[in-house]
Amino acid sequence: MTREEILQTITDILRDILQQPALAITEQTTADQVERWDSINHVNILMTVERTFKIRFSLGEIKKLRNVGEMVMLVETKTGSK
Repeated sequence: MTREEILQTITDILRDILQQPALAITEQTTADQVERWDSINHVNILMTVERTFKIRFSLGEIKKLRNVGEMVMLVETKTGSK
């Protein structure tokens, strides 16, 4: 899976969970920039990303995530796409 495909899948997850079908996401996007991306939705997003890509994040990895690009990079690493 390419980096672009991972970003698109994560974007689709965010659009669904945050109920914003037109949401535009870049790798620089942070939770603070997106309406409805609160702590509860953050947990839902992470769980859905794990389930979708069949991976698991450690607490340490989650704490280090600063933007969508870092999440994409982590998914790349864990799925062997990188």
